[in-house]
Amino acid sequence: MTNSFTLPSFVHSAAADGSGGGGGAGSDSGARSGGLSLSQRAMQGAAPPYLAGLNPEQRQAVETLDGPVLVLAGAGTGKTKVLTTRIGHILATGRAFPSQVLAVTFTNKAAREMRERIGSLIGGAVEGMTWLGTFHSIGVKILRRHAELVGLKSGFTIIDMDDSLRLMKQVIEAEGLDKERWPARQLANLIDSWKNRGMTPDKVPAGEGQNFGNGTGLKLYTAYQQRLKDLNACDFGDLLLECIRLFQTHPDVLADYHRRFKFMLVDEYQDTNVAQYMWLRLLAQGCPNLCCVGDDDQSIYGWRGAEVDNILRFDKDFPGATVIRLERNYRSDGHILGAAAALIGQNKGRLGKTLFTDGDLGAKVTVTGVWDDEEEARTVGEEIERLQKSHHPLNEVAILVRASAQMRAIEDRFITLGLPYRVIGGPRFYERQEIKDAIAYLEVVANPLNDLKFERIVNVPKRGLGETSVKRIMEYARARSIPMTVATREIIETEELGGKARRGFRDLLNQFEHWRSQVDRIRHTELAELILDESGYTAMWQADKGPQSQARLENLKELVRFMEQFETLAGFLEHVSLVMDTASGDDGDRVSLMTLHAAKGLEFGTVFLTGWEEGLFPHQRSLDESGLQGLEEERRLAYVGLTRGKHNVRVSFAQNRRLRGLYQSAVPSRFVY
Repeated sequence: MTNSFTLPSFVHSAAADGSGGGGGAGSDSGARSGGLSLSQRAMQGAAPPYLAGLNPEQRQAVETLDGPVLVLAGAGTGKTKVLTTRIGHILATGRAFPSQVLAVTFTNKAAREMRERIGSLIGGAVEGMTWLGTFHSIGVKILRRHAELVGLKSGFTIIDMDDSLRLMKQVIEAEGLDKERWPARQLANLIDSWKNRGMTPDKVPAGEGQNFGNGTGLKLYTAYQQRLKDLNACDFGDLLLECIRLFQTHPDVLADYHRRFKFMLVDEYQDTNVAQYMWLRLLAQGCPNLCCVGDDDQSIYGWRGAEVDNILRFDKDFPGATVIRLERNYRSDGHILGAAAALIGQNKGRLGKTLFTDGDLGAKVTVTGVWDDEEEARTVGEEIERLQKSHHPLNEVAILVRASAQMRAIEDRFITLGLPYRVIGGPRFYERQEIKDAIAYLEVVANPLNDLKFERIVNVPKRGLGETSVKRIMEYARARSIPMTVATREIIETEELGGKARRGFRDLLNQFEHWRSQVDRIRHTELAELILDESGYTAMWQADKGPQSQARLENLKELVRFMEQFETLAGFLEHVSLVMDTASGDDGDRVSLMTLHAAKGLEFGTVFLTGWEEGLFPHQRSLDESGLQGLEEERRLAYVGLTRGKHNVRVSFAQNRRLRGLYQSAVPSRFVY
């Protein structure tokens, strides 16, 4: 690969001569392969090649490096291109080393793509971009460095939702509450809302603290956090919450990160919640060169804590900010953009922009009324069959619904017609039973303090350890504030357990000690195979005659194969804890069926938007709970749906719809007028 500008020393070029390009960050020491350096190009008025494909607004967003910048990037306007090119420009011009750039994304997939694009833009793989990742992955990195300052050890475990719910059940039972009347998931939602708003137990308003368990909500939150500390563990909310607490209570640590970062970039800023906002504001106090990229018209996650006001008040939070609007759309035809603009223009809470295209007007958006949801499904199915006959790829067709309950009629019809389809947003690989069990074994090997994982597999496969025996161990451990593994070792030396239970516990502990002794002796992939075999877990599924047993065994093999990509067991386990997105596993030419929320960031040649009826879309719950704000978020969701389509968008509504087995009459959504 030949480049016409000098590469910084942190870029590894793919050039045939194997040269790294020489020089430090922003080196202007001459030309490479006959090309000009960046400074020589600047003197001649020439631009580096990575700027050549940008439109004027995109280029302004890339080259405006000093001071706070808000890039309002409409749907399909090249947001990712701008963000990655901006980072590449910072590095290529020597304004900062990779380690001095903090770039925050919302998904691991986005972070990977960004890293790859930056490398291709500036001529090779960039080394040292250690601060490019999701909020949570960067939060982990910071907490690992300063764990002791927030009451943790550096090897702390990140627990998943299942383990979090199990822990909450324990604190609910310990308080003497009826777990049927006060379910753990309800408490989880309450605590999650507090953490999303950056509230540690001491910051929760007294009134809100009474909202669960006969006024014990705050007490349970406090007990839950203490149990996490006892386990040397964090849940996902803690990864930012503890960072905020660290920065607020240790200004010297915060000052160190202020000195570290010269540039900060944030993707999807409209989706940030209060905790993410607080985390960013604390870091941005020492970094004037903050660039946030987002679209207020696509803020659709208020139900999970996102605050659209974060982007709306950017110029107030950062006085003197430059606001750049990207309005040139490269995805959708003109009529689609016109319909989307007319719809979103009715919202009051927006900064304002109008998408346009240099391309064709294309087909108009169609609106069709049908008798009921069954007819809607038939109509959609027949139209897709016609598209298929005209050689329209099914991978370029999507059906977007407001509520997952709408999918039943559509799926039934597709099965009848034999139309191949995929449901986006199904169970993830790491949420499958056999994978969670295998990872639990690995977690306990890595961290003997992880009671939740130990409890999960203590009798899987069956070892003759009944619930009574396990409960006795748990009570013993809590009474003495020691891990379950330690409690088990102590209690099996007494007569409190029966002989069979004592032998089962003793054998399991001995196995864990043996596996732990092998961590530094054999490859982590070999260790995983050893654990699955010696524990009897593989044999359990081999003996199982159920229809899913073979698939489970294949999944376990795939897990071990995937582990080869990581250098250590710890690295793999951290990846598992943080990974948020996985492939659907559906290959071939298929129609995509998903909710509108799941569709954000995707695009299709033809999009069917079904169920546009009052009460369903806009959803009545959003209107009841949030009033005008809820309506505006529902309208933004409709805008997202419209702008997923490139060439054809078909909206439909039914006069009658069956929900939860009952037919209900309906009127067309206000969004179709």
